[in-house]
Amino acid sequence: MPAKNDGFKDFILDQLAELNGVTVRAMFGGYGLYQRAKFFGIIHKGCLYFKVTTATAPRYKEQGMKPFRPNAEQTLTSFFEVPIDVIEDAEALTLWATEAVKR
Repeated sequence: MPAKNDGFKDFILDQLAELNGVTVRAMFGGYGLYQRAKFFGIIHKGCLYFKVTTATAPRYKEQGMKPFRPNAEQTLTSFFEVPIDVIEDAEALTLWATEAVKR
């Protein structure tokens, strides 16, 4: 079954156009974001999540962002939702994505 929110996926890819080598693969009922072989993001149910580290997670938490929960029984604390103001700013989104790729 194809993932929903293809318009959101396309918008995210447009916003990340300056980040070379970004591809998507269907997963989790959504999409996984990769830069070359590095898995750094998830698009799921109209939300974007980036891979975090102990150094980057506080920035997400300070903005009230939550970890990725693909279902009621599972929470992936290594991925946090990206704030909407960052998503809407292509330059900021590219910077946050670059940090997620470096992890």
